[in-house]
Amino acid sequence: MKRVLTNTQSSLQEKGSKFLGYLLPVENQDDFDESLASIKSKYPDATHHCYGWRLNPAKPEEFAQDDGEPGGAAGLPILNQLKSFEVINAGLVVVRYYGGTNLGKSGLIKAYGTAAELCLQKADLKPIEVIWKVAITYPYAEQNTIEKLIYQYTLKELDASYTEK
Repeated sequence: MKRVLTNTQSSLQEKGSKFLGYLLPVENQDDFDESLASIKSKYPDATHHCYGWRLNPAKPEEFAQDDGEPGGAAGLPILNQLKSFEVINAGLVVVRYYGGTNLGKSGLIKAYGTAAELCLQKADLKPIEVIWKVAITYPYAEQNTIEKLIYQYTLKELDASYTEK
């Protein structure tokens, strides 16, 4: 999995419609909601503000919103791009200005997916390192075994307390 380091933007023209993509690093849904509100206030006259987000590397949560576009034609292609790039703790909003020509469901899927992909291609992404904190108790006779495991798996001892066990 990867995380987004900075906000990233893209734009796409498709048969007169303009699609503006915004990739946002977020830690939780409240962060995303704030960013979405900011984008909506920046583009209040836009036809649609469609989005997808993925949160929580330990147990991923996902959501997609079509904002009035045909079901599955906007939010899902955006979310699928986030999944394809293995991005987590990020939201991606695509703002659409209708250009007078209907794109059809397949055209919308392609346009929203491409706008999202353009953002992700430009993004500064960093792999997430999963860290587990584990507390263990063992008898002193097993000290050599524990040290071998620490070396074998490149583990880091954060704290040690030497008592009866």
